[in-house]
Amino acid sequence: MGKPLKIILSILAALALLIIVVISALFIFIDPNDFKPEIQAAVKDKIGRELTLEGDLKLSVFPWLGISTGKMTLSNAKGFQPKPFAEIEESDINVKLLPLLSKEIEVDRIVLKGLTVNLAKNKQGVNNWHDLTDTKPEPPAADSGAQDTQPTDEAQTLLSIGGITIENARVDWDNQKSGKHLEIKDVDLNTDKIVFDKPFSVNLALTVLNAQANLTESIKLTTDLTVNDKLDNFRLADVNLQTTTAGEKVPGKSLTAALTATDVLLNLAKQDLKISTLRVESGALKVAADITGTRIKDQPLFQGPVTVAQFNPVQVMKQLAITPPTMRDVNALTRLAMNFSLQATDDSADLQNLVIKLDDTTIKGSAGVNNFSQPAIAFNLTADAVDIDRYLAPEKETDKKSKPIASPAVTTAAAASLLPVETLRKLNANGELTLHKMKINNLNMQDIHLKLSAKNGIVTTQQNVNQFYQGSYSGNLNMDVRNSQPVLAVNEKINRVQVEPLLKDYKGEARMRGVVNASAQLKAQGNNKDEIKSSLNGQLSFLFKDSVILGFNLQKIIDNSKALIKGAPLPTDNKHDQTLFSEITGTAIVNNGVLSNNDLVAQSSKLRVNGKGNANLNTETLDYKINAMLLKSPDANTGQQAEKMTVAINVGGTFSKPSYTIDPSSLLTEKNKAKIEEKKQKLLDKLDKKLGPGASDLLKRIF
Repeated sequence: MGKPLKIILSILAALALLIIVVISALFIFIDPNDFKPEIQAAVKDKIGRELTLEGDLKLSVFPWLGISTGKMTLSNAKGFQPKPFAEIEESDINVKLLPLLSKEIEVDRIVLKGLTVNLAKNKQGVNNWHDLTDTKPEPPAADSGAQDTQPTDEAQTLLSIGGITIENARVDWDNQKSGKHLEIKDVDLNTDKIVFDKPFSVNLALTVLNAQANLTESIKLTTDLTVNDKLDNFRLADVNLQTTTAGEKVPGKSLTAALTATDVLLNLAKQDLKISTLRVESGALKVAADITGTRIKDQPLFQGPVTVAQFNPVQVMKQLAITPPTMRDVNALTRLAMNFSLQATDDSADLQNLVIKLDDTTIKGSAGVNNFSQPAIAFNLTADAVDIDRYLAPEKETDKKSKPIASPAVTTAAAASLLPVETLRKLNANGELTLHKMKINNLNMQDIHLKLSAKNGIVTTQQNVNQFYQGSYSGNLNMDVRNSQPVLAVNEKINRVQVEPLLKDYKGEARMRGVVNASAQLKAQGNNKDEIKSSLNGQLSFLFKDSVILGFNLQKIIDNSKALIKGAPLPTDNKHDQTLFSEITGTAIVNNGVLSNNDLVAQSSKLRVNGKGNANLNTETLDYKINAMLLKSPDANTGQQAEKMTVAINVGGTFSKPSYTIDPSSLLTEKNKAKIEEKKQKLLDKLDKKLGPGASDLLKRIF
């Protein structure tokens, strides 16, 4: 056995010596730089681009077969700028020789230094790398009748790379079609040893410059990556992505964000994506999600639960250098959290099982957006209790008494008028909102239903309040914003609403009691509140039952006027003055913001009132003439109704401060009617005696 072993060892020694001799000969007799023309010609023939090898090529053979290069450039595509498509300062790649005998490719660390890539897209939308990625279809192979066979595991070549290092790389992106230009610089990439189907660490850092927006974004990524040999199945574990955006227009001039995920699975063959325990944090804002995606290349669909942890919106606004609004409640807008089930495509997003908690309000339902380029919004939401006044600007005590009463539809119209016409014209929305309780402008409402429909420049809202101060309210608003000046139509009705508590809540005081039924049909046009009021046209009607006007005593006004005429002392003031009416009715026509009411009727056991006049909504002034018929009490001796007396009253002033004055002539006429008639007749009789019969008839015709 000793002799054969010696023979084998001698053969191996001879082979080793032969290899050493061959390697030595390669270094002595072969210079890789001599093959530069052949290499450049091969690249030109294969891809049609010019390859320039400026630096020296250095060859290594054993135990690594490799090559190191100096500076190399690859020309740009035809029709683009003359600067190179890519250039590199130096590179180094080595493959181990002996594992090749067993079909194993073991590559040493690949090192690329000073890599620059210039990517571009022209105005026609053609990019400068399309010729490198387009592949020509191969002619079909002749049918040999044999079935295709897949290579066995033993026949497959195994590949491992000792790692990849890219230092100080740069990518320039020039999109002439959109006018966008980005520069990605300081790209550094380092990986561990790369073996298919085994995890290896990845560390990536880069900086993105956007000169147009004056923004700089720094990005750092660390993860453990696993790739299969077909390069269609990827797994990223312990993903950690950190970004910092800086610029003059960035709130606070700098904004940081972090994205982490425990596991990301991407299967390109099946077009599946799964992201587990995704976390996104930026300042106080924290979002958590678990997302799955299907058909991500053809028809992507992403879905999964999303949670936004409770945060302080006011604090976030301050962190973003946004001045928070001044609100009546200092604790308003300090707690916000939400969660929902997300379903999203490349052109839509649908939020189901939506729960929003804003301060003390809980909102539930669903919402969605379809067609991001021209968004169509849909929603169906329910809220338990909302105090909108908490979020409004602080109100002075004097503001309560001076603010005019506005219905929900009119308030909605005024709010909508603050939005640009173009925004309303593009609005495409359809949804419903239900509120169990709501407070706005100090008015309390229960069981509220709101509907919104907006499309093609037509905006329609419907409002119903089933419990509104022991009564109800219903109304709708139609806005046509297809032209430059919006046209509005309002139709409203209130039924059996208690006036006194409504006025106390809204204005802080009530000068009237009773139950009111009213309806209004109004139209207007304009781009702001003043234009809408001045163009207001339509009609309305009202009916007050069992009403009491506080601070106004019609009987006392008449008595004071009588006493003043007689020269008698005025009656003692009474702070609890009031006038009772069993019913007040009327209708009105509105023309260019002026309300004309010609059939005001009020009655009680002692009064009959008829009136007419105007209320100017633009100047908020009153101009009314009221005739009050005072019914005297029955005579105690005869039991018969005494003679009626009519008094004329002028109502002026403003909505918030009306004034009442008596027409003195009406009192004088009633008081002296009999005496005047008696004296007038005596005068006429004297004229007939002195001037002859018929003279009195001539005087009557003159006066």
